[in-house]
Amino acid sequence: MPSDRSWSEIDLDSFAANIENLKKLFNPDTHFMQIVKADAYGLGAFEIAQEAIKCGCSYLGVANTDEGMLLRYQGINIPILILSPALETEISRIWEYNLEPAVSSLDFALELNRFYAGKSEQCHVHLNIDSGMGRSGIPITQAKDIINRIRKLSNINIKGIFSHYAASENDPEFTSFQKQQFKELIAELTWKPEFIHIANSSGVVTAPADFTNLVRLGLLSYGVYPDQTLRQEVHLEPVMTFKTRISFLNSTEPGQSIGYNRTFMAERKTDYAILPVGYADGYDFLLSNRGVVQIGDQICPILGKISMDMTAVDVTDVPSVNVGDEVILLGKGKTEIRVENLAALYSGSAYELLCQTGRRAKRYYRRQGSIVSDSPLLRRDFISHDYSDDKLNLIIEASIEQRLQSKSIANLVYQEILERLFTEKDRKIHYRENFNHIVEFNYTSDNKFSEFHEVNTNLTFNKVLENDFFYVVCACSEKTLEKYFLHPQVEYRWLFDDNCMLNEDLFRITQVSINGIELKHKLVVENDAVEIRCWHPELADLIGKKVHYSIGTRTYYPRNSHQMAIYLIEMTKGINLEFHYHDLFSKVEAVPIFSGKNRYPMLIEEKGKIKIHSEENEWIFPNSGVVFVY
Repeated sequence: MPSDRSWSEIDLDSFAANIENLKKLFNPDTHFMQIVKADAYGLGAFEIAQEAIKCGCSYLGVANTDEGMLLRYQGINIPILILSPALETEISRIWEYNLEPAVSSLDFALELNRFYAGKSEQCHVHLNIDSGMGRSGIPITQAKDIINRIRKLSNINIKGIFSHYAASENDPEFTSFQKQQFKELIAELTWKPEFIHIANSSGVVTAPADFTNLVRLGLLSYGVYPDQTLRQEVHLEPVMTFKTRISFLNSTEPGQSIGYNRTFMAERKTDYAILPVGYADGYDFLLSNRGVVQIGDQICPILGKISMDMTAVDVTDVPSVNVGDEVILLGKGKTEIRVENLAALYSGSAYELLCQTGRRAKRYYRRQGSIVSDSPLLRRDFISHDYSDDKLNLIIEASIEQRLQSKSIANLVYQEILERLFTEKDRKIHYRENFNHIVEFNYTSDNKFSEFHEVNTNLTFNKVLENDFFYVVCACSEKTLEKYFLHPQVEYRWLFDDNCMLNEDLFRITQVSINGIELKHKLVVENDAVEIRCWHPELADLIGKKVHYSIGTRTYYPRNSHQMAIYLIEMTKGINLEFHYHDLFSKVEAVPIFSGKNRYPMLIEEKGKIKIHSEENEWIFPNSGVVFVY
C-alpha cells in the first residue's frame, strides 16, 4: 500500500470495462477517439492513452499542441487531434510532431496550406463545424462553401469533419436539432472524409448518429456521469480514487468552533480528524461544510472551511478510528463520494473537480488490484519551446568541446555515442542487465553438416519490455546483419557462414521465454536473413515492465573458421560471456574489446571453457565484445 500523505489510484481495469460498456452502444465498425486533454482529466494522459490503445482506440484528442507534443515524446504514435483552435505560431510544431489540427476558419486553413507548401506531405485536418455549441467552429450556415474552398487547397487533406453537442446529457430537443443540422450538411457534400463525428461521451448514450463513424469518449470513460439520468443507460465505475490518511485526532465541546472564520459551531461533543489535504491539493474549497469523505464503511461530513493544506471531518460515529487510517476523499466507494455527487453539493462541475484533484498527490495505477506503475509526486510534464532539437544538439556538442578542449574528440564523442541516442529519441532507450551468453561448440552428429561444428547458445538478460513481440535474426553476411543492429524489435543476432543457403535446419530456436512464459515463434527467410518472430498474448500485460529474457538456439559454425566473436549492441549492465569448446580445440585465446569504465574484464580459463565476467553494476558500452581465437 502507498505510504504517502495523499495519493490517487487509477484503476485501469475499470477504465477498460467502461470502454467496453460504452462500445456496446455504438456500431462495431465505429471508431473511437479517447479524449486525454488536461492530462486525461487528471488521470494521466500517457498512461490512459496506452490503455485506450489496448482497448482499440483509433485517435487521441488533446486540447492544444503542447499536450500532443508530450504524447509524441512519450512514444505515442497513433493519430492525435488538437480539438481547440491552434495559433499560427504553433503550425511548425504541428508539422514537426505529426499532429492533426481542428480547423475552424478559412484563414487558418490558408496559413496551414502556405506552411505545408514546402513539405513532402499534406496537413491532415478535421474541420470543426459549429452546429449550435456557439464556441468555436465554422458556422454551419457557411460551412458548405468554406469546406469546398478548403478542399481545393493542395496542401490540405480534410481527414475528418466534426461538430460538438452542447447539452447531449440533458437536452434531447436541442441535441436532436444539432444532429439533424450536421446530418443535412454531410448529406449535401459530394464526397465524404475518412472520419465524421459529433458524439461526445453523453452523445454516445443519448444521441447515436448512424451517419458518423467516430465517437469521442471522455468523462463517461472515466466513470463519471455528467447527468444522473445516464446511470440508467450504461454501467460505469469510477476510475480515479483520491485518498489520504488521518494525520491528527481531536475533539471539541458544544459551542466551540472548528476552522477559519468559525463557520462550524459544534452542537454536541464532537470527535474530529484532521486530513492533510486542502484546496491546494485540488480538493475544492466549496466543499467546506458540504462535502463528505469515507472512512472504513462510514460517511463522515466535512466540518468548517477547507484550509489550504488541512480538512477537518467528523469521526464521532466512526468506531476505533486511528491516526494513519485510510480515507477516501472521492471516487470509488460509497455513492456519496462519487465525483459527480460531490460536485453537485455546491452546484459545481464534475469535470473541474476531477481535473483539479490531486495536484500534490502521486498517482498509482492498478490492474487486478495490484499496483503496476506510478507517476511521480508533483509531476508537471511539459516540452520546452526555448530550443529546437537542432539548437539543443549544437549546445550539447559545443559543451563537450569546451569540457574536453578538443574539437576532434568532441565530435567523436558526440557523433559516435550521443547522436545515436538523440536520433533514437522517438523510442525509449532501455538497457540490458545481468547479461549471460553461453556458446557451446560440439561435434556434429549429422552427416549433412560434417564440415561444421554444432553450436548451442543460451542467452539470458533483464530488460524493460517494449512490445508484445520481438525477433531473433540470423544472416549470412555482415552487411545484411548490420541492418538489424538498430532495429528496436530485434533482441538476438547471429552471423552465419556466407557460403551457405539459409534455412530452418541451419538455425533454429530451441527455447524462448519471458518471465517463464514459453513464447510462440515463427520462422521466415526473407531479406537474405532468417527472421524468427517470438510472441505471446500474455506479453501485452508486461509492456513497460522489466522482464527476464531467455533465448536458446541451435546452429552450425564452419570448421575452417578459427575465430568466433560476440558483440554487445546495446548499453549493458553486468555481463557474463562463456565459450565452451570441450576437447575440440587444443588452445583457445580470448581477446576482449571493451569500452566502458573497465576495459579489461575478468577472464577465467577452465578446462574446455573460457569465461569473461564483469561486476554486476559495471556498465559496458555498445560495440564492446570479445573474439575467441582457436
